[in-house]
Amino acid sequence: MLGLVMASLTLLAQKPEPPMRGIHWARGHQPQAAQANPDMTWHGGNILTSTQTAAIFWGTNWGNSSFVSDKITGLDSWYNGVSGSTYGATSDEYTGPNGTQVGDTIGYQGHHVDLSSAPRHAPQTSAVLAEVCKVIPQSQLVSNGFYAVYVDKPRGHANYCAWHSAGSCSGKQVQFAFFFNLDGDPGCDPQSTVTSESQGLAALANVTGHELSEARSDPQLNAWYDSSGAENADKCAWTFGGPYVTLSNNTKWKIQGNWSNYAYDNNLGYPNSSGQNGCVDGTNVPGPYTR
Repeated sequence: MLGLVMASLTLLAQKPEPPMRGIHWARGHQPQAAQANPDMTWHGGNILTSTQTAAIFWGTNWGNSSFVSDKITGLDSWYNGVSGSTYGATSDEYTGPNGTQVGDTIGYQGHHVDLSSAPRHAPQTSAVLAEVCKVIPQSQLVSNGFYAVYVDKPRGHANYCAWHSAGSCSGKQVQFAFFFNLDGDPGCDPQSTVTSESQGLAALANVTGHELSEARSDPQLNAWYDSSGAENADKCAWTFGGPYVTLSNNTKWKIQGNWSNYAYDNNLGYPNSSGQNGCVDGTNVPGPYTR
């Protein structure tokens, strides 16, 4: 009887699994159909007026220099360049309570390497959140934080490349994201022509842009999305405004654009996979989201 009581108390104490949102589907797996009115609407939640980011590289292979290649240093460079870039500004038109706007400051706290074994298959969101809470020092956790977890395992039969979610560490609200190892993965490859980056790095950079953009405009999964639940990067997945975007540190990356209500309403964006002209990557059109 005591065992049953303890088991019941344990179940009651368990928190619900954080939802998986902003799923970056592999090529050919995106389920979204075109919406008659594709504009996103605000659902009352907060946006990030500024963002602090950190990367976690999880898995035993992150101790192998051949596997690491340029991925860690390259993502460090990507995060250091996105703040103040015209690409980063593609999320800035969205507002939260009292008209507060998605902010253009995106700080980078650096990266952490955890050489413990990462999950072999697609993990639950709670497992990724637990990794964030374990690795990021409590003193560095901030409520506007975006904590990206990169594992050393390929996606295998999973039909997605990455996702983002939200939760808490010791009562501190956090945003977090999960990324498979995308080396040699044609389903998650942006087919970049930038020769200074490996294929695996280019793939991670593209999906990182996707998840970070969504975390800034929909951090707690209750702010900006359309009638189907698609967030700003979902709506432009696997479409690109040009061969590359240039970040504020002058690095070049092939990154998909993000949805702009303004660009769609004024027929200024480039088309998404449904032919709706609402995508912007910071290079194609001027507007209130660019600096």
